[in-house]
Amino acid sequence: MMKSNFLTFSSFKSSSFKTIKSLIKPILALCLVLVLVLGHADSALAARSGGRIGGGSFRAPSRSTMVQPRRSPAPAGGAYGGGFFGGGFGFPFLLPFFGFGGGFGGLFTILIFIAIANFLVQTVRNIGGDGAAGDAPSSPNPKVTLAKVQVGLLANAKFLQSDLNRMAQTADTGSAAGLAQVLQEATLSLLRHPEYWIYGDASTSQTRLNAAESEFNRMALTERSKFSGETMSNVNSQIQQASVSGAGDIATLAEEPGEYIVATVLVATTNKLEVSTVSSEQDLRRVISQVGSVGGDDMLALEILWSPQAEGVTLSADELVAEYPGLKRL
Repeated sequence: MMKSNFLTFSSFKSSSFKTIKSLIKPILALCLVLVLVLGHADSALAARSGGRIGGGSFRAPSRSTMVQPRRSPAPAGGAYGGGFFGGGFGFPFLLPFFGFGGGFGGLFTILIFIAIANFLVQTVRNIGGDGAAGDAPSSPNPKVTLAKVQVGLLANAKFLQSDLNRMAQTADTGSAAGLAQVLQEATLSLLRHPEYWIYGDASTSQTRLNAAESEFNRMALTERSKFSGETMSNVNSQIQQASVSGAGDIATLAEEPGEYIVATVLVATTNKLEVSTVSSEQDLRRVISQVGSVGGDDMLALEILWSPQAEGVTLSADELVAEYPGLKRL
């Protein structure tokens, strides 16, 4: 009886061992697949990491600084009386205008009516925000230009990642003067190495101040959504930096298919900018110089975005085409 039980136990143990042994290979294969998948995901995250520098404020000018409409000086005479050369809307002036008189009084009355009509037209334009007065910087709702410049550079342009990373760590993005300095340094970094330019794009649009902030935010969100994560940012002097899994092995990642770095500059300004279509290196140079010249007094907001953020990591040609279809080859 005991011998039979022992044989049964031995048989069960042997079959269980065979079952476990048969499962080892599939489990090891599954673990290997998971490691490869997660490793590839980490590499993709590192390749599509993004950096961001920006800040600004869409504030309407103070009403105390608004341009006041010019008023014609009051005539020398009384408001309602007056003689032939007196001021106001006296009876002698109205009669010639309607044909009951003539001479110099009728001409003077016509000039007065023209001055009144001009004053009313200018007042209506100021209230409605149209015309020349509505476009002045002192208007409560001036026109704002939203400009976008995008450059695709060869992977050898590692200097750009280094320059932008340094600016993100040290720049003053809480003031208009600091933002203007960031814009000049970033555009200078691009202008100094045109030999790495391979793609480019630029566009501008104009809108009123009360709608400019939402449109600018839409443009920025569109570009930021192309990143798997923002691993470095300096916005309104709030500096944040995050490590990316898989970004530490730069040498390994750099050996994988990766060819490009993309930098984007978004500017909102009260200056009127009209950039030409980018189809050559000369066009791109002109546009970068034009946008980079915006001063702090005229700048409302700035966003500088670049991907990948990690130095030594680049975008593949497929990623460039998929995420930045508007770029044109120079």
